Amino acid sequence: MAIDVPAARRFIYLSARLLDRHRMAALLDDGPVEPVLKALAAYRNPDGGYGHALEPDVRGPNSETTSTLHALEVLDEVGALSHPLAAVSDWVTAVADADGGVPFALAGSADYPTAPWMAPIGGSHLTFGLAALLGAAGDDSTWLRAATHWCWRRTEDVGNLGGYTLKFALSFLDRAADADRAARVIETLRPLVRPDGSVPVQGGTPDEALSALTLSPQPGLRSRALFSTEQIETGLDALAAGQQDDGGWLFDWAAWAPAQSTEWRGLVTLRALQTLRANGRI
Repeated sequence: MAIDVPAARRFIYLSARLLDRHRMAALLDDGPVEPVLKALAAYRNPDGGYGHALEPDVRGPNSETTSTLHALEVLDEVGALSHPLAAVSDWVTAVADADGGVPFALAGSADYPTAPWMAPIGGSHLTFGLAALLGAAGDDSTWLRAATHWCWRRTEDVGNLGGYTLKFALSFLDRAADADRAARVIETLRPLVRPDGSVPVQGGTPDEALSALTLSPQPGLRSRALFSTEQIETGLDALAAGQQDDGGWLFDWAAWAPAQSTEWRGLVTLRALQTLRANGRI
């Protein structure tokens, strides 16, 4: 199915944040990275973390683990993990548990509007994502060494690696320095994947699931070993077919505030374009 890129572009101009408009320009037009970095810098706090609803489900100004991970994802996307904006390990160290795990949300998030599921649970799946990207950025902090050990230990407990925990565990395994060990662990995760390549999200909305492309969005990732060519191609067909009449894509988790819904639609539309392009569909 053909993707209407002009309609998607129009949707992002109508509905997405300035940061995500600049990301779209970098993706589709080979636009410069500097506007992305300038827009991202507005979300950074003096303590070194990121807040201000960079992650749309946490609306307050304070630095949060979700927003800080999102910032690293943006920097990785534009090839800027070596930029000073990626120097977040001191902040992460300050909020991490003693064993290296990081909380899903900080206690102060309750002072501002947040999604109902954003509870300050320690040792969350965000540890996988932060360890993966800070490792890729060349960080050598004591926290990263502890977090890496934390991640490897958690991957041994396959029964607790469903849903978003699996998604972020795969992001860690895709980048882990020990490629052979990562490949072995990935094979142990195969029973978690349903025949269509998806993984259910327990406690989410009815039928909420993570697709094969959400779990392994790009060709060449180690995690692609979990999925057949048919699963990936079927997923790409479904992703292309998911484009709405307004040019954007929808998300399948709960919408709980007008700005949150608008910002997430802009983000998932950008992610759809990124995935389709990475897999040769546009």
